[in-house]
Formats: sequence, C-alpha cells, structure tokens
Amino acid sequence: MRTTRIAAAAAAALGILLATACTTDAPTDEAEDATTEESGDEWFVQADYEEQLAQRDVEPEGDPATPWLQAIEPEWIDTAEFAQEGGDHTVCFSNASISNPWRVTGWITMQQQVAVLQESGQIGEFRHSDAGDDDDQQISDIQAFIDSGDCDAIIISPSTTATLTPAVEAACESGVPVIVFDRGVNTDCAVTFIHPIGGYAFGADAAEFLVDNLEPGSKVLALRILPGVDVLEHRWAAAQEIFADSELEILGDEFTGGDAAEIKNIVTQYLQRGDVDGIWMDAGDGAVAAIEAFEDAGKPYPVMTGEDELSFMRKWKDTGMTALAPVYSNFQWRTPVIAATMILAGEQVPAEWVLPQEPITEAELDQYLEVNADMPSLHYAKFGGEDLPGFPDAWQDR
Repeated sequence: MRTTRIAAAAAAALGILLATACTTDAPTDEAEDATTEESGDEWFVQADYEEQLAQRDVEPEGDPATPWLQAIEPEWIDTAEFAQEGGDHTVCFSNASISNPWRVTGWITMQQQVAVLQESGQIGEFRHSDAGDDDDQQISDIQAFIDSGDCDAIIISPSTTATLTPAVEAACESGVPVIVFDRGVNTDCAVTFIHPIGGYAFGADAAEFLVDNLEPGSKVLALRILPGVDVLEHRWAAAQEIFADSELEILGDEFTGGDAAEIKNIVTQYLQRGDVDGIWMDAGDGAVAAIEAFEDAGKPYPVMTGEDELSFMRKWKDTGMTALAPVYSNFQWRTPVIAATMILAGEQVPAEWVLPQEPITEAELDQYLEVNADMPSLHYAKFGGEDLPGFPDAWQDR
C-alpha cells in the first residue's frame, strides 16, 4: 500500500482540497487517470481498498496487550543511519490540531507516553506546535522546526493531504528522520508512516453493518465531517463501494463539520421529508445529536454507526439501539514517539507501520463502558493509555 497509491488518489482530489486549504497545486492527468480505476471516485484506489479489507483478518505481529506496538504485515527497514549516541534527544512534533475530541484524547495520550520516555532518558526535550487546522500555519511550523536545527526527529500529523506534502518533503530533505502518522501525504520520504489499517476499513466496517442489519430498500443518510483528508475520503469511498452492491437507498451524504447543532439540523430536515432507517458516519463527533433528532421527531431509532467516543457508546447503551462503533485506533498517538526513540537508537521499524483496528460490537459494549466508567463523555474507549502513569487523571482533567 504505502503512500505511493494514496498519493495518486490524493493528488486527483485537489479540487476538493481547495475548499479547506490554500493551494495552487494542480493534479496531473496521470495522477487523475491512476485514481479512477473501477469506481470512478477520485479518492478510490481499488488495490488499497482490497488490501485494507483483507488486513482486517490478518493477525498483527506483536503482543496484543500492547496494540500500539503491533504491526500488520510489516516490512522492517534499517535505521542505522539515524542512530545517535545517548538518549537526550530533542523530538519535535507538528500537530494538525486538537480541534476534536479524538485528537484531544490522542494528544493527552502522547504527552503521557513522552513523560515515560523522558523519565527513562530516551527523550530529552519535546517540542510541539499546534496548527489549529490551518495548512499555512502547519507549513510554517514545520519550517520553523527545520530552521531551528535543534530537532533530532520530527513527527508530523498533517492537517490535509496534498497541501502538506511539500512541507513533509522539506523536513525529510533536512536530514533528520521524519515520522508521519494519522493522515497520509503524497510522499513516502518519511522513515515510517504510522496509522491503523485505514479509512477504507473503517468505512467498510460501518457500511457492512448497515447492509447486514437493514432490510432491502431501507433509507440511509451519510454524515461526513469535512472533505480533503485522505482517511476521511477513504471512509466514504469504501462505503460507496459496499452500498453500491446492496439494496439500500442512500438519501445523501452531508458535510457537518462535526458540529452537533448542524448534525441535528440536517437529520431533522431529512426526517421531515420522510423516514431515515440508518445513519452512516465517517466519525463519531456529534453522533448523539443525530440520535436526539430522532427522539425529538418521535421517530424510531435508526440502525447506526458512530465511533468509540463514550458519549455515543453510552447513548447506544441507554437506548438499546442497533449500533456499531467503528474504530480508528486512538492508541496510535503513542506509537510515533516510541518510533522516534527506536529510530534514534538505530533499531528497525516498519516502513509502513499498520496498527490493528477493530470495531466495538454490541457484545463488547458493556466491557468498554465498564473500563471507561470514570472517563468523560468525549473520551475514546480504545485510547490504550491505561498503563501510563497519568491514568486516569490526565484524561479526566482535559
């Protein structure tokens, strides 16, 4: 998979990216031709889709008790060229944002992991910047890290795919090891790209659940956060593939910005026009607002997919609705800083570090609610930080 095929898909979607980022880049005809493949969707790459769906059934290498260190079908690469003496390394992190609960949860987890590595002497200074979802700001942040000459490793979680690619390439050209995680870019110059299986797997898990739990002819509304981010676009592209082979009627796909009020308004409008039997979401932000729209309208609960955010999971339990919590493993926020220490020690890492990604089913609901009983509603159940010294206070006091 790697980012070479992702690159082709992302490059062809710059028209969508213009809605959320400032860029004058134009896709090449070759890139556009490479992405359409079978579906005609400019974000859909058949080979990546098939690979991610297959990876859902692959047993990861490593201890299941530490899923943030597991890897699915890893290609291990040598990092001896980046090895440095001692452990007082300066690690720099350029973050897209902490603008949603998933990212807030992950950022807390990362800081707690950093504290452990600092205590053990594997990391010295940890510098971070928050771009606030502004591409230009993140490009500036990355350049500032490069210009400082102080970073022994640079971790990047890109705000958008195509626009951040040149900044990531510039970081690679600086000679320090670069680690990309969460969202991809149109280059494979980073030492490692860390992510759960991916957006196709998330979107397919959700769509398959609706197909399996709704009668033919049922009406489904898709709620999406924003365009132009590869992992989100892939979720919807996968869902479209699954739905196209079903007998469900897709009423539409609506962008919500993850805003609860907007979600409730959109769902209410659709309910005023007729029945909505299922809700597919590309992320769990605002899932409770969608459910409340059904309650306010006096309509039966839909079959629904949200995410492993506790607000949704608790509402799912309270209502007894038929639901699934797809997961984009939040514990991935631990992996980049651990990877940085491994690379700076000259240890092997996967070129593409694919982490496990398994949805939470009704059979597991009570288990995860019990483990996270004292956590706030915006917390994510599969955050993987229970063994960190700040647990549970750091995540409660967000």
